Amino acid sequence: MQPRNMSMSGVVDLAAVKAAGEAKAKAEQARAESARQGGGGAESPSSLVIDVDEAGFERDVLQRSTEVPVVIDFWAEWCEPCKQLSPLLERLAQEYSGRFVLAKIDVDANQMLMQQFGIQGIPAVFAVVAGQALPLFQGAAPETQIRQTLDQLIQVAEERFGLTGITVDTDASPDESAAPAAVPQGPYDAVLEAAVQALDAGDFGGAVQAYKNVLTDDPGNTEAKLGLAQAELLRRVQDMDQQKVRQDAAENPADVTAQIAAADLDLVGGHVEDAFGRLVETVRRTAGEDRDAVRVRLLELFEVVGPDDPRVTAARSALARVLF
Repeated sequence: MQPRNMSMSGVVDLAAVKAAGEAKAKAEQARAESARQGGGGAESPSSLVIDVDEAGFERDVLQRSTEVPVVIDFWAEWCEPCKQLSPLLERLAQEYSGRFVLAKIDVDANQMLMQQFGIQGIPAVFAVVAGQALPLFQGAAPETQIRQTLDQLIQVAEERFGLTGITVDTDASPDESAAPAAVPQGPYDAVLEAAVQALDAGDFGGAVQAYKNVLTDDPGNTEAKLGLAQAELLRRVQDMDQQKVRQDAAENPADVTAQIAAADLDLVGGHVEDAFGRLVETVRRTAGEDRDAVRVRLLELFEVVGPDDPRVTAARSALARVLF
């Protein structure tokens, strides 16, 4: 899904404070200390993507951020958008070859870190630079926008904090998990891959058509169903005036069209419970065709998030209560 905020203004503001000079000095001190202890050599590609928990957060993220920007991916097993974003971030971490390190944090297993960062929806991506945390974006996003954000992060980290990254041994073999065995191609893999590429390029109409092509031949294809729901959502919000949509929804709580549009924006922004709660409440207030329209949109948003998400389960129960 589209990010709630792809701006790097937070990084620029952070870099402007006097702490930047102190952070740069700490980074240089850390590199010198590493050299004295025999460090400073090339690292394995496997060190570019790490799983982090609460016990290792200070060592693996805070201390590490004095050498290289650490990008944090907050995710969960049940989060469908995370399954799109996390592999992309892992691939970019390898491609950028030491300009940043990716730390993956499972929010279900690390509730305290989730609270400390104020995470309200996932996927959520933060960066830690010289010990200081800043938000990057929330929700999945096209690869081009993610690259732009990472490039800005790396530039600021180097210019303001003196972080030039780490050296990676490109001849070293990554973990076996980073080079999985070839998997036989399925009958629709090429079409599904084309749909994903269209999403990354912002061609939501093309992605919608590609997913529909798969579903025409295979109506039960789970991946195509999920992809279609996400692509249709992104296409709906693509040209929205977010401020106007929010204002209309606030001023006209009985306006079904306004509430549906605001719910779409809620979900794209990662505010899943807000989107579901808004539509459940609108169902409660309405009747007839208006109620049916809201109910159908709510079911479509369930498809976007995924049937196994506990927030979908809770919203289904709430919907049943207002309907029956």
